[in-house]
Amino acid sequence: MAHSQLDNLDIKILQMMTGNARKPFLEIARECGVSGAAVHQRIGKLQASGVIKGTELLVEPSTIGYDTCAYMGFFLKDPASFHDVIEKLRKIPEVVECHFTTGQYDLFIKIYARNNDHLLHLIHHKLQKLGLSRSESLISFKEVFKRPLPVDPGVVND
Repeated sequence: MAHSQLDNLDIKILQMMTGNARKPFLEIARECGVSGAAVHQRIGKLQASGVIKGTELLVEPSTIGYDTCAYMGFFLKDPASFHDVIEKLRKIPEVVECHFTTGQYDLFIKIYARNNDHLLHLIHHKLQKLGLSRSESLISFKEVFKRPLPVDPGVVND
């Protein structure tokens, strides 16, 4: 994918929004020294070009009963079944991420479960039916931090 042409205003808007996606456009405009309409247009341009993919509401999983987070690497019986397996994974709501990766795994996922028993149930009753030859699991004890990528002023294409 080609890099987007970003100028200093785009970078400043992105930096502010990654810090607080709910920051009002007029406040961003004031800090950037431009009109609210200019900020609105720039954000629209950034969305249309795919730089901004959207905004999301983040819910702390443990507050809604999901106390176990696991990462799983899959070895498929038939690697040609990638697309079929991915479509089936999309239908399992506890699977929140799925990645094609390099290395030993055919696929790598992030999954949340209510507890270890629930995770075992998901593995035995949903995941193993996908055509796995085997899987490896890593359970996360606690997410230490999570942050957005830095928006580096060095990427400006003036």
